[in-house]
Amino acid sequence: MKNKFTHERPEPSRARVGMFFLMILLLLSVCGSAKSQTYEEFIDLSFKYLNENNLPAAETVLKKAMRLQPDNPLNVLLLSNLGTIQFRQKKYDDALVSYTAALAQAPKNTALLTNRAELFTAMNQPENAITDYTAILLINDKDENALYRRGLLYLQVKNEGAAQTDLERIIELNPQTLEGRIGIASLCKMRKEFDEAEIIYFDLLDKYPDHSDLYAGRAELYILMNRPGKALSDINQAIRLQGENNPNPYFYIIRSKIKEMQYERKAAEEDKAKAEQLLRGEQPQEKEPSEQK
Repeated sequence: MKNKFTHERPEPSRARVGMFFLMILLLLSVCGSAKSQTYEEFIDLSFKYLNENNLPAAETVLKKAMRLQPDNPLNVLLLSNLGTIQFRQKKYDDALVSYTAALAQAPKNTALLTNRAELFTAMNQPENAITDYTAILLINDKDENALYRRGLLYLQVKNEGAAQTDLERIIELNPQTLEGRIGIASLCKMRKEFDEAEIIYFDLLDKYPDHSDLYAGRAELYILMNRPGKALSDINQAIRLQGENNPNPYFYIIRSKIKEMQYERKAAEEDKAKAEQLLRGEQPQEKEPSEQK
């Protein structure tokens, strides 16, 4: 029998236990929020990761920032940066989603339209890229970059008349323009006006002797003219000017074509392999041969 004067320790009620754990959870929540990173800190982190070339980490923290404040008007800029980071990682579909979401908020932002046009070009969707460059030119009909890029895309889709209109418009706006004259040389190559194209390249190389793209463009011309010796000399000069730290995979594709013309199949395959490595973001293991004659 229990002594009525004995004071037994009472069992805690379920309500009190629940309240106790709720208080702990609240305290943990407060402590956690004090230590959690803010919207601005996530943005700062993204720049830090970009400087370290850690693109996956930069992508992750930008997404965290936007999840933290989904209605922040600055998100249009974050979406633009996110798209570019995804573009650089060759996540083309993800980049397209990001750029398109940003453009839904800022449809007349020419930087965003340019980014998406470049993405469409990389995705081999020239018609969509042309549409975005056209949107830019409706905002600013004197945008030389948009005219140049659209002109080249018109060449790609075999619309020579539209290409000529854009490229001549660039020269009209800026008679000294390099891009416009390169574009006209490309148009001449397509039309098989090889002599005219050669004159343009000679003139440009006289003014810009260290421009690797000019040598590469003239090398392509000499391939079309069936002059592999001259083509090889030009593309080797382009590769030298480009330098080992910033190799252009397309230059090796051009040289592989020249080697095939010269029946040097092994050398052609080696250059194709180098181009493929560079397109994958890898550095070729072997050094550039000292002589490619």
